[in-house]
Amino acid sequence: MQIDITQNIIDLAAPLAEEHDLFVVDVELKTHSGQTEVWVLLDTEKGGVNIDHCSEISRELGFLIEAHELFDKKYRLNVSSPGLSRPLSDLRQYKKNEGRVATIKFKNTDGEYKKIEGVITGIEDQVVAITDEEEVETQIPFDNIVETKIIPVI
Repeated sequence: MQIDITQNIIDLAAPLAEEHDLFVVDVELKTHSGQTEVWVLLDTEKGGVNIDHCSEISRELGFLIEAHELFDKKYRLNVSSPGLSRPLSDLRQYKKNEGRVATIKFKNTDGEYKKIEGVITGIEDQVVAITDEEEVETQIPFDNIVETKIIPVI
C-alpha cells in the first residue's frame, strides 16, 4: 500500500516540479503518532531549489493529494530540496555537482565494494567520472554506484 501511495505522489508531483525546471528526487512517508508525514524532495540540474517554488508546488500537490483521496487520515506535506547531507540519487544531480568534491561508494566489476574520494569531473552516457587527489580519474557506471555524498568545502 505504501509503495502505491509513494508512486502516486511521485506521479502527481513530477509534472508540477517540471513546470519549475525541477525534478522529484524522492518521496518519503513517515508515520508519527498516527499522523503521516510526507516528504517530497526536489532538485534541479542547475542552480538551487527556490523556497517559493517549494511553497507553490506544496499547495498544488496538497490539492491533488486531497482530490485523489490518497490518505484517509491526517497527514502533513513537506516539499523541500534534498539538502547537502543527503546522498545523490538521481543521475541529473551529478551534472549540477560537477567540479565538487565527493565520496563515492561503488561496486567494481569483480563485485567488490570500493570507496573513492575526489572531484566529480564528468558525466557521460550513464558513467560518472571522479578524479582523486593524485589526478587519477575513475569512471564508474551509474548503476554500480551505491552512495555518493558531496563533501562541503569551507
